[in-house]
Amino acid sequence: MHVDDTSDWRDAKRRILENCERVVIKVGSAVLTSDRGLDLRVVNRLADQIAVLHDKGMEVVIVTSGAVAAGRRAIMHCKGCRDEGSLPARQAVSAIGQSRLMHEYDEAFFRYGKTTAQILLTRADFEDRARFLNARNTLRTLLDWRVIPIINENDTVAVAELKFGDNDTLASMVLSLVEADLFVNLTSAKGVFSENPEKNPAAKPLPVIEHIADLDIEAMCSGKTAVGSGGMYSKLLAARRAAQLAVPTLIVSGLTPFALEKAFEDDESGTLVLPAEHAVSRRKFWLAYHTRPAGQVWIDQGAATALRDRGKSLLAAGVTRVENDFNEGSLVRILDFQGQTIGVGLSNYSGKDLQTIMGLKTDDIARVLGPGLYAEVIHRDNMLLDPAL
Repeated sequence: MHVDDTSDWRDAKRRILENCERVVIKVGSAVLTSDRGLDLRVVNRLADQIAVLHDKGMEVVIVTSGAVAAGRRAIMHCKGCRDEGSLPARQAVSAIGQSRLMHEYDEAFFRYGKTTAQILLTRADFEDRARFLNARNTLRTLLDWRVIPIINENDTVAVAELKFGDNDTLASMVLSLVEADLFVNLTSAKGVFSENPEKNPAAKPLPVIEHIADLDIEAMCSGKTAVGSGGMYSKLLAARRAAQLAVPTLIVSGLTPFALEKAFEDDESGTLVLPAEHAVSRRKFWLAYHTRPAGQVWIDQGAATALRDRGKSLLAAGVTRVENDFNEGSLVRILDFQGQTIGVGLSNYSGKDLQTIMGLKTDDIARVLGPGLYAEVIHRDNMLLDPAL
């Protein structure tokens, strides 16, 4: 969906809100917490607004932060408990805070006759296809039962290599998991600005972003919020992933009173990120983002043109450099001759074998590695161009 000369972004937003049936709402730590820990007033106001949407028949999935902040508040009264910043300490604090966070959500929604369910996920739950589908089936059942799933990362068991890093990334993955048609990201900022407003007070607010794939997100964003782990950079990256799924994003201030209610009443605050005109398949989305790339493959200009402009698969002849000794079937990052990431995909060859055959014509691969091997290094069906990494 794109606005043109005969329509206005406000009309596009109105249509999006009118047609929304399933929404993922992400709530950041900077919204949910204060210097005293979890802010119960915010939790209750949020439940109030979400209950209104739910009563209108909308299916709502919440991706929430706040467990660590709630845990830190709790251990203030615990003798011998110290959060020294290590991974085990942070995981312990999260374990303490998660039950408290969920208790407050339960209490807040119970006042409106709503049932909630806690879902804790790690990247491994997305990486394993069977676990991914099982999580999807569970969430579908909960939504059919008119339950409000509340999702957080399972910090207690996730190792550093399998962490999402921030809940913006997790929320973008949940969009595909539940097949949502709208993403609302509640943050401490009043939407997206042309530059970082903390560094440039003259930065202009952007009411709409039509082509997020064309934005230089790194140039626009710098710095992170004091409480959260993502900042506007990760929110725009999540919105870019959502756009690839043809899911629009609303980035609004969760600190503004009744922000969520106003957003669904066609208020013009915040930023609307329009979806891409052509959605990628959910299978390709899963392939591209289920795990971090295990290595890098550099290609020449001819191969880059073939991938970008002609939708071709990557052949060994176009590979100029291989980094890391990844396994066959691993997700790898594809870089062009200038070092720019142009895609990710599943490699048919290990890093060691690919170093042996790079630059060779397809007919020569059998002579080097033996017969019966793949013609393509990465087939186009197992490749996503322009990933939001």
